[in-house]
Amino acid sequence: DTAMAAQMTDAHRRFLQVLMSKGITEGSEARKLHHHCCETDKVYYAHDKLDDFISTINRHLQPLFMQIRKGMSEEDGRAHYAVVNLAETEVTKMASDYTEIELELFRKTMDLILLSENGFASSTDILNLADKLKTKKMKKKEAEQVLKVFVEDKWLSEKNGEYTLHTRCIIEMEQYILSNYQDVARKCNICRSLAVQSQVCESCGIGMHLPCVRKYFKAQTEPRCPKCNEFWSCDIP
Repeated sequence: DTAMAAQMTDAHRRFLQVLMSKGITEGSEARKLHHHCCETDKVYYAHDKLDDFISTINRHLQPLFMQIRKGMSEEDGRAHYAVVNLAETEVTKMASDYTEIELELFRKTMDLILLSENGFASSTDILNLADKLKTKKMKKKEAEQVLKVFVEDKWLSEKNGEYTLHTRCIIEMEQYILSNYQDVARKCNICRSLAVQSQVCESCGIGMHLPCVRKYFKAQTEPRCPKCNEFWSCDIP
């Protein structure tokens, strides 16, 4: 790592700015952006050096208690990059954007998602919570609106009336979730990062991301749990 390579250039600054404005960027988009920034600011570009490029930015972000983190979409296993603030726990960071009652709805939704079998909570269950909130009761219409905002802001994602944590939320909140939900938060047995939407072994209880399940069992004629070797009874996605 030469002194040159470690220096923050306009290309690095441009990359960081775009990433911060998006909040999260899919891997192929990040690679395009890397190329674009280097080209625009006439900085040496090596197509396979995105991670080095990012670690240069991260060294400069250290004193600001920020970091670009790489994570994985639980849907399709694709890499994503998000800017994470290490100084505040994520819930305090959200506190500047949302009211107390909205935050309570979010925390309760997160409870439902993390306590569920498959990492989803139905809108019906979430809306039923809305009139049991401690801060004050929330009307269903109001709660629906708040959920919509959480989806727009990439804290939750929604599919056919089922909600789960957005990839951005998982990247940002992994530490928070692992320490606050110790009994239920699972790490994927394959990639070792937090698994919210997961399949769980009926015998020993380990969890695996769906994309990791797909990859792991691809070569096997009979799917067996990587930990206890019992038959894997879930449907392979």
